[in-house]
This record gives sequence, C-alpha cells and structure tokens, in this order.
Amino acid sequence: MKLAEKLKQLRTQKNMSQEAVANFVGITRRTYISYECDGRYPRKREVYRKLAECLDVDVNYLLADEEEFIQTATEEYGSRGRAQAEALVAELSGLFAGGELTDSDRDAVMIALQKAYFDCKEDNKKYTPQKYKK
Repeated sequence: MKLAEKLKQLRTQKNMSQEAVANFVGITRRTYISYECDGRYPRKREVYRKLAECLDVDVNYLLADEEEFIQTATEEYGSRGRAQAEALVAELSGLFAGGELTDSDRDAVMIALQKAYFDCKEDNKKYTPQKYKK
C-alpha cells in the first residue's frame, strides 16, 4: 500500500479532515493533499513523524522500504538522488511484476540494491567537482 492510500485510510478512520491533519503536522492543506492525492512524499522525516503521531500509527508503518530508500537518497543527494532512487525502485518493481520471487527474496534484493546504490554514490564522491560538494 502506498503512502497516499495509507494516509487517506487512516485519516478517514479517525474522522479527520485534510485541514485538521495538515494543521496538526504544521503544513499547508495543499501540501497534505499532494501527499494523499498526488502521490508525493514528504521531504523531511519530521513530517513523517508528525503524521504518524497525528494518525496514531508507528512511523515505520508510513515508511515502506522503498519509500525510506527514496527519502534517504533525497536527504543525502538532493533531487537528483531522489530521481535516481525512484527510477531504480520503478525498474526493480518491474522485475518483480512476474511474481517469480517470494516476499522475503524481494526484500533481500531491495536491501542489496539500496546498499549497492549508496556504496556507489559514496565511491563516486571523489569525482564530484569541488563546487558541487556541500
């Protein structure tokens, strides 16, 4: 289940409006709507934490493995890292579409992919021009 579906389901179970959740979290209603309807994801972990607190769930429930991977890539490498991570997840999801792997095997492959991605990004830092380094 994607974040948008989880948010909508939890919000309706608690009989809360989008405005009420947004106010609790400290974001605009439009921003919350983009999470719930447009398939966007929060940029900061703090927003996930506040959403989880508001909706009475564990933050890990909101963060699926691929969402956490994308979030970490965004925090570490910005929008370019996010785009690369999203592309990898999309391609990996396509590989699993045939249903050949068990859930535990899929999780193992996803973890290995994430590790390889971050290892490569770390190795390639030495080739980044100085003006682009933080």
